[in-house]
Amino acid sequence: MNEEVSILGLAEIRRNRGVSLEQIAQSTKIGVRSLEAIERGDFGKLPGGIYNTNYIRQYARAIDYDEAALLAYYHRQTSPGANAAATGEKQAVGGLRTAPTLFGS
Repeated sequence: MNEEVSILGLAEIRRNRGVSLEQIAQSTKIGVRSLEAIERGDFGKLPGGIYNTNYIRQYARAIDYDEAALLAYYHRQTSPGANAAATGEKQAVGGLRTAPTLFGS
């Protein structure tokens, strides 16, 4: 679970606005699992590519949240090197791990 998204309190904001995940899923045609993943900041559970940003935009609109802020957070979390910065790993060009890291050396 991503702590910053929890701090953003997306699920709480949604509940305070009286909107259920099922209502959002019905209006956006986005599965409840994907909506839950957005609320948790578990972006790896989303289908990928342009779908991710589209899902995040639609979710933000559905709960009347600043979509630019949520997308900026998403991009920070998924940019090459974001995980390396958190774990102290070194990254090569394009976000690929160096060979020694890849092979456990």
